[in-house]
Formats: sequence, C-alpha cells, structure tokens
Amino acid sequence: LYKMRIVFDKEKADKLSKEDAALIEEIADHISAIKSNVDDMVDARKTANKLEDARDKAVAYHDTVEVYFNVIRYHVDKLELIVDNQMWTLPKYRELLFIS
Repeated sequence: LYKMRIVFDKEKADKLSKEDAALIEEIADHISAIKSNVDDMVDARKTANKLEDARDKAVAYHDTVEVYFNVIRYHVDKLELIVDNQMWTLPKYRELLFIS
C-alpha cells in the first residue's frame, strides 16, 4: 500500500488502495479475535484441568471451554474464505470434512 503513494499522489493512492487496506484490516480483526479467544480458552482449560473430579472437570470444560469453539470457528471460517488457497497452507475445515 505504501508504494501506491510513490507512484500516485496521496488522493489517488488512497482511492486505489482503499479496498486493499479494508481487506488487511478485516484479516487483522479476525486474527486478533482468534488470538484473544484462544488465549481465553487456554486460561479456562488451565482452570478446568486443576479440578480432580472427572465429572467436575467435564462440566467445567462444557461450561467454560466449549463456549469458545464456535467463536473461534467463526473467525477461522471467515479467514479461510478471504485468504488465497496458496497462502493458506493448512487444510481448510470444509476440506477436512470430505477427506477419506
């Protein structure tokens, strides 16, 4: 994006790079949300893992860890749609569903 300002004046460069900047911001927002929720989920797991009783641990996982799954999955799914296949080196979730 910064190279656009070398080639074009500021106004034209801003106009031409507006969509690229928005895409970068969208990707950064999803990555930030994933990181934040994964960190919170890990903290919840650490707390649940301290419980001795298997039932109490299972309930804690259900109540405090599992709640992060859908939020994380949502943001990863959005990234999978945005990021080009050549840049996304891991199998995508929808691809894992159909691997035999």
